[in-house]
Amino acid sequence: MRTLRAFSKTTPLALAIHCALLPAALLAPAVVLAASSQASYQIAAGDLDQALNQFAAQAGISLSVDATLTRGKHSPGLQGQYSAEAGLNTLLSGSGLRAKALGDNTFTLTPASENRAADGATLTVVGDWLADARENDVFEHPGARDVLRRDDFVKNGAITMREALNRIPGVNAPENNGTGSHDMAMNFGIRGLNPRLASRSTVLMDGIPVPFAPYGQPQLSLAPVSLGNMDAVDVVRGGGAVRYGPQSVGGVVNFVTRAIPQDFAIEAGGEGLLSPGSNQDHPKGTSNLLVGGTADNGFGAALLYSGTRGSDWREHSSTKIDDVMLKTRYAPNEVHTFNSLLQYYEGRAEMAGGLSRADYDADRFQSTRPYDEFWGRRQLASLGYQFQPDQQHKFNIQGFYTYTLRSGYLDQGKNLTLSPREYWVRGIEPRYSQSFNWGDSAHEVGVGYRYVSESTHELRYISLASSGVLPSGNSEVDRDTQSGTQAHAWYIDDRIDIGNWTITPGMRYEHIESYQNNFVKETQQEISYNAPLPALNVVYHLTDAWNLYANTEGSFGAVQYSQIGKAVDSRSIEPEKARTWELGTRFDNGDVQAEGGLFLINFNNQYDSNQTTDDVYARGKTRHSGLESQLRYDLSTLSPALDDVSAYASYTYVNAVIREQGDNYGNQVPFSSKHKGVLGLDYTPGNWRFNLNSEYQSGQFADNANTRAESADGSTGRIPGFMLWGARAGYEFGPEMAHLNLAVGVKNIFDHHYFTRSFDDNNKGIYAGQPRTVYLQGSVKF
Repeated sequence: MRTLRAFSKTTPLALAIHCALLPAALLAPAVVLAASSQASYQIAAGDLDQALNQFAAQAGISLSVDATLTRGKHSPGLQGQYSAEAGLNTLLSGSGLRAKALGDNTFTLTPASENRAADGATLTVVGDWLADARENDVFEHPGARDVLRRDDFVKNGAITMREALNRIPGVNAPENNGTGSHDMAMNFGIRGLNPRLASRSTVLMDGIPVPFAPYGQPQLSLAPVSLGNMDAVDVVRGGGAVRYGPQSVGGVVNFVTRAIPQDFAIEAGGEGLLSPGSNQDHPKGTSNLLVGGTADNGFGAALLYSGTRGSDWREHSSTKIDDVMLKTRYAPNEVHTFNSLLQYYEGRAEMAGGLSRADYDADRFQSTRPYDEFWGRRQLASLGYQFQPDQQHKFNIQGFYTYTLRSGYLDQGKNLTLSPREYWVRGIEPRYSQSFNWGDSAHEVGVGYRYVSESTHELRYISLASSGVLPSGNSEVDRDTQSGTQAHAWYIDDRIDIGNWTITPGMRYEHIESYQNNFVKETQQEISYNAPLPALNVVYHLTDAWNLYANTEGSFGAVQYSQIGKAVDSRSIEPEKARTWELGTRFDNGDVQAEGGLFLINFNNQYDSNQTTDDVYARGKTRHSGLESQLRYDLSTLSPALDDVSAYASYTYVNAVIREQGDNYGNQVPFSSKHKGVLGLDYTPGNWRFNLNSEYQSGQFADNANTRAESADGSTGRIPGFMLWGARAGYEFGPEMAHLNLAVGVKNIFDHHYFTRSFDDNNKGIYAGQPRTVYLQGSVKF
């Protein structure tokens, strides 16, 4: 009992420091070098993957390799007497990789850029920090960064981005709600930022902006990203603002599409979900397909498809989504690489809408909004080129074009509305990187420029709700605007390796010009502004398996089209600006992966919009502080009885408070939970796969005033916390049966009743969380 009282008196800051340093205190690594005895090898030159497999078998070592590092590379072979580490590095000659000993005769491969200047080696240029989200890139990143891979999606039964993102520390992705209450929308917030339509994060897909207007309207009411077409979700919460923007106060999220196979392959999979006891009209199903491969001449192509059909657990929630991609990559030699991506995405979804408290108590799965519906489509074309004449110079250029249509019916009380909106975005980004040694230091200097041109046309047609007649293109118009933005961004940084230190100073500079023509009010308004964003990132390598990182960076959010009028009239709305600080440590020896970090975000001028009043209001200054920690552990190191068992846990503490003087000073930022955690346990005996997972979050408030009492319409009031459990069992039949995988799982095993709210949307109210849901999974590969 005394222990509990003592713990309760610990300040949040002290608790954060203890938790952040826990991996360092408990997991101090002892790096064990592989045996130095030599053996004779006769391995012919050829494909690097094949050479490494042959060497590992002959040397009797364990080799853990990120496949994206070795794909398509050549090895000069190996003849003669070598130790394990020397033999590996000889096989890797010319590949830009080197061997890294993890102990217990286990090795991994890392880019040669990890060699410090003291090694007397020349750095291999990295260039793109995001790229394929390789494991080593994540470990070396000078800030909080996590990657979920395709296996993680499958073992948790995730079919939506919301389910995947909720597994990452610091990310809050609530049930879809408001005008984003469908699978085509994306709602998440990082470190206490409002999750409504993910408007304060830079969201990318293969480095291409996902929002239909990245500067003028970053809200993701239409997010054309399907989990079935993804290999990974890469979340950079700090240390990325120089290279990526503009909305980087909420981190950088890059969705990595499925890679083109080296050998021709056909892969297909699907998942079906049933929520017994709910008002689900018919079961929901998702499917995905990949067909492609790479020819001997270096040309590769892949056709990707992901589709969704069915309804959720509420009435009026039917969904239909089709997402088709064509990827190509042509690498005629090691110097030149060309890539392209074409996408056509189309979807339509009914929106069940929010419930009043009385309606929720009567039937939490019902819908009282029969008119609300959303649909949209996206066309994307991207073309890229990379020139790398040697290991020290790299030039990339990427161009892209997107056309987006989003529309829908919405009950706005007095009126029913139809809101077709079109967006055209064109962009190009050249980047040059060069590595070199200078005295005792090694450098990689990166210089880049990005140009984005946006243009939009937004309409809104209305009809009286009392008529019960949906509006059309012939109805009365109460919104007709044309808007556009010309945005230029320049950035430069220098990654400096000196001894065990990696120091990266950098600067991003944004220049934005925007306009809006309002044909209803007959006004024309223009704004322009600049934003210099300096940053400093530092990594200290205690050992090959353990590092410390710290960074500080500036970020900003552009003035949005909905704010231009008030910005010109009042001269009071400026771009949102923030500064982020991070301090953390990361450890990975193959058996244990641990990370702990502290963060602080000082937000100078935060704005929000209220759809019910078509108004923009200032929340003002906010401060977001806390800690993020996580641990992955292979339990077989504890006992042979625990072979094939691994565990995962994460905990995040966020204190997001309003610091603007006034009635709401000191209140929690809406929709921010102070505590959030995830647990997972995997057991993989033979071909069987058993997974147990859980997630927890504490309570939230829906408004700036932190109103505890619930309003009759359900839009305000405290949102209780919850803890959910899930389980899955699967079997892999192996190559003799086309790599058939079958699994069955349950989400929300104990059928816990939980909900979220929508506060400032037209379809505001209470949104019931997912009840107990059974799912079936299957996949094959030829």
